[in-house]
Amino acid sequence: MTTASTPTPQDDPALREALKRCSPATYYAACKFRQTASPEDLRVLVTGVIERFVERSNRGAIAAGGDALRLREDLGLDSLTMMEIVMLAEEVLPLTVANEELTQLHTLGDVQSFIARKVAEARSAPRPAPAPAGDDWEVSLVRDHIHHIRQLEAEAAARALKR
Repeated sequence: MTTASTPTPQDDPALREALKRCSPATYYAACKFRQTASPEDLRVLVTGVIERFVERSNRGAIAAGGDALRLREDLGLDSLTMMEIVMLAEEVLPLTVANEELTQLHTLGDVQSFIARKVAEARSAPRPAPAPAGDDWEVSLVRDHIHHIRQLEAEAAARALKR
């Protein structure tokens, strides 16, 4: 139920497209977060983005395990997948993450705290000038590169199984 103090989130087609493989709850939390900056909505959004990249067989652990879940050991996330998560987070949230910062993230709680801190920093920092429209090709190039690497990894794994 929506009250006067809880606005109904506005639909955002670009955000919907970015989060198309995430749960509807993730998209809803992202829309609400953009309006209210609620820490709880941010938490749901971050969890939903991570869940999108976790194997289906491990997704139940997210709800049951909480902040202590280890990204690699419990959720099966490798460094390449973490880069994909960060790219999606950067697309839907006001933040930028350096590759070196990823090495400090070991648990779901680490990711939640880190992203909350980065979003708070971004919101308090002066806004930079908009990037030129031509910068989208860089994001596309990185995504293509990650896809290619994943294909190579899958091929190498298939060859290793044949041996």
